[in-house]
Formats: sequence, C-alpha cells, structure tokens
Amino acid sequence: MGPRWTWLQQAHCQDEDPSAPDQERQDGDPSAPDQERQNEDSSGPDQERQDEDPSAPDQERQKRWAEMFDQLDVNKDGHIDIGELRAGLAGRGVSRGSLEKMVKVGDTNEDGVLDFEEFTQYLQAHEKQLKLMFKSLDRNNDGHIDAAEIQHSLRTIGVDISLKAATRILQSIDKDGTMTIDWNEWRDYFLFNPITNMEEIARYWKRSMMLDIGEQLTVPDDFTEEEKKSGYVLRQLMAGAVAGSVSRTGTAPLDRLKVFRQVHGSVDFRGNVLSGFQYMIKEGGPWSLWRGNGINVLKIAPETAIKFTAYEQIKAVMRGKNESRTLRIYERFVAGSIAGATAQTAIYPMEVLKTRLTLRKTGQYSGIADCAKQILQKEGVTAFYKGYLPNLLSIVPYAGIDLAVYETLKFAWLNRNRGLADPGVTVLVGCGAVSSTCGQLASYPLALIRTRMQAQASVKGSPKLSMLALIHSIITKEGVAGLYRGISPNLLKVIPAVSVSYAVYEYTRMMLGVDIEGRQAGKGRG
Repeated sequence: MGPRWTWLQQAHCQDEDPSAPDQERQDGDPSAPDQERQNEDSSGPDQERQDEDPSAPDQERQKRWAEMFDQLDVNKDGHIDIGELRAGLAGRGVSRGSLEKMVKVGDTNEDGVLDFEEFTQYLQAHEKQLKLMFKSLDRNNDGHIDAAEIQHSLRTIGVDISLKAATRILQSIDKDGTMTIDWNEWRDYFLFNPITNMEEIARYWKRSMMLDIGEQLTVPDDFTEEEKKSGYVLRQLMAGAVAGSVSRTGTAPLDRLKVFRQVHGSVDFRGNVLSGFQYMIKEGGPWSLWRGNGINVLKIAPETAIKFTAYEQIKAVMRGKNESRTLRIYERFVAGSIAGATAQTAIYPMEVLKTRLTLRKTGQYSGIADCAKQILQKEGVTAFYKGYLPNLLSIVPYAGIDLAVYETLKFAWLNRNRGLADPGVTVLVGCGAVSSTCGQLASYPLALIRTRMQAQASVKGSPKLSMLALIHSIITKEGVAGLYRGISPNLLKVIPAVSVSYAVYEYTRMMLGVDIEGRQAGKGRG
C-alpha cells in the first residue's frame, strides 16, 4: 500500500499545468518544446491561460485519472466506495466527512459508489472550481500565490489574519520551498477535498466540536450565518450536550472522589484512589459513586445556551458596524471569558447544589429540590453564591491558557504536516483535550478554593473562611501541594471523558445529520 500511494501522491505533479509556468519550465530542455512556448509569441500568457484550461480533459489527464481509479479500486469491481477512498487516501489526512461529500457530489446515479465516468467527471468539475479559486487568489496574474494574496483573500470574507499566519498557511501547501504556491501545488493539495470557496478553507481550523471533560465547557467558536439559519448550530450544540451528559455520567465516580479530596483535605481523607472508592461504597453502596451527577448533567443545557448566546452578543458588540469582521485571538479570549462569566453567574446556584449533593451522606437529602430547600432555610439565599469570586477568577486563566495552548498546538501541527489538507478529527480532538486540560491545571487551585467555600456549611466544625483566609489556611496546614488536592482523579478522568465525549458526539451528530466539518450530512448536505 505504501509504494502504491507514493506514486499516487506524485502523479499529479507530473501533469504540470501550463497556466502556471515557473522558471524551471521556461528554462526546460529546448529539444522538447511544449505547447506553452509555441503559443507565447502569438497569444501571450493571458490568452494561453484561457485556451489551456486544466478542466478540459486530455489524453494525459485521462490516463492519469484511469491509473488513480485503478489504484483506489482495490477489489477491482469497477467502482470506488467510501471504504476504498478512506484506505487509499489515508496518507493525505482527508476526513471522512470530506470523502462522504465527494461521493455525494460525484455519485450522479445515486448508487452510493463512484464508477470511472463519475470519478473523472467529479475530478474535472472539481479542478475547474479549484482553478477559479486559484485565479481569484492570484491577484497579479503571475501564476503563483504568495502570503499577501492569501491574507487579502481571507480578509475579504471576514477572516482577519496576520501576514505571519498567512505565511504558515502558505507553507503547509508549498512543497518546493519557494514560498509561493503554483497551480500544481494548489491542485494537488485540494484535489480530494470537496471545497468550493475560501470560506471552507478557512473553516478547517475552527473549533467545530464541543468537548466536555467534566469541568468548564469548550463551546465551538464562530458559526457562519448560513450555519445559523440552517439549524446546524442547534444540532451541533444538541450533539455536544448529549455527549457531555454521557461523558460526565461515565466519569462521575472519579469526579466525586475529586470533590471529596478537595473538601476534606489530607487530614480527613487519606489513601489512594482505590481506598477512596471503597470508602464511598461502604458508606452508601455502589450507586453512591454517582451522587451529584444528576445536577451536573442538568446544568449542561442552560450553561451551553447562555454561554453561546452571550458569546454571540459580545462578538457583535466588538465588531461594531463591521459585522463580517472575524475577531482576533485576544478579542476571542475576552469574549470567551465574559461569556463564561455570564454563564457561570446564571447557573452558579446549580454548582453549589452539585457540590452539596456530591458530598451528602446517605439520607441527608431526598433529592435536588430538598437540598435547595434546606440550604435556603438554614443559610439563606447568599449560600447559593458561596465561592463565586474564586470561580469567577478561575475563568480567566482557564480561557486564556486553553486558547493559547490550542493555537500553539494548531500551528505546530501545521508546520510539521505541510502535505496534508486538513488536520483531521483526531488532531482536533487531541488539541482540544490537551488545551482544556492545561487550562484546568492552571485554574485548579481556584477551583479547589471554590469547592471548599461551597461545602463549608456542610462540613461539621469547618470555619467559615474568606477566599484569602482559606488559601492561607491550606498552605499553612498542607503546603502548596494542598492547593492541588484531588488532582490525580481529575487527571485520570480526562482521557476517558474525552474519548466517551467524542464517540457519543460523533454518533449523535450522525443521527442529527451533521458532519464534523460543519456541513449538513445526508440528502440535505450541500
């Protein structure tokens, strides 16, 4: 499979397009003049580009397409299905959603597979679209695209990027190291990706998934107006909410152990993870491991809705009259922080209820309503906002580090994988999981202080300390390590939480008819 795909990757480059001549072709062997040099004197380069449209099939391209089809058609039945495409194009990092759309667009007789005629017709039409995009980017008509032209093109669709960021995009496509992109490089890069405009290219690295590792939610970034009107946004948020519910339920025992360690400290709650589970099972039976999970799941929906709505409103204020402008990184950080603070303020009483229900003894509360009633009667309304300040302060380091790490990982991947068209789901999930985990680690001490303050009234003999007094007390009694009590079960749940969250998210979005790149799947997909 390896040697065969090596040829398939290089086959595109053998058929160089005369509409993008480079110096090497112009200085080629004079004993083998090509049609390009014969036409230069009579029609000039502009007319030459017009006359030799790469979308017009010729014998050489038909031969190349036939060889590509033969290599992809593993079982030699005269058809290519989605499985054969995935196997044959695995080395190019093409996502399943892109391959599904390729089959959808090319499958004119709607039998679910591509025969040779459909395959060549698709490539012919797709190359024509790619050529139009190439020409629209090539503003000076020199047959090459540079970083400034990429920057200008993205800015015209509202994606405001720096020249440095545009250069990174260029380097991911530029195979020969000339710091420009010729037609062959452009075509080879996007040949098996069914993009039709620059907006779809810009969409590759949008955070299009809502990962949930049991703490603060990672809500998707920007959505286009088309996505909002089509109902895609609602379906994606629904998929994220379902995934988060299953993920939190699956890792609830580890979450409860974390809260116990945070609240009771090293003095009252000794031992390892196993002994912690044994203690909880002995006190309340196996089902006690899931105490507090109900309210933890219930708060996903309002938190997601409020955070997303607030984020959209804050972005609109920041953009002002220029509604199409894309926010810069620092603006996204500010908008995300404010949106997170808004959501947390609205649902914070549910956070307090979650902590109290997680720590409850057998028979202490009959349910969520009873817990809320007892808190209200014994401690008053203000008890529902205990620990609010450290919780609010933790949002800034979480959001900032989460975003910074994600951007760093993103560009590191782009720099190391210049031959792949898009990062793929695995990379996106990995970047999101690592960045969210780093954000949690940075904000963990504040999260611990918040949990301690929420639980003070429920712990017998516990003094009612302020945030600063509590920090001082923990450091004095347990040292700096005391601020990270419970972090081991918190880290243990990251991998299963992300894995379950993504698996359920993938299944749910398929059920709802949305693919991972943000297009509608099935019959309604464009």
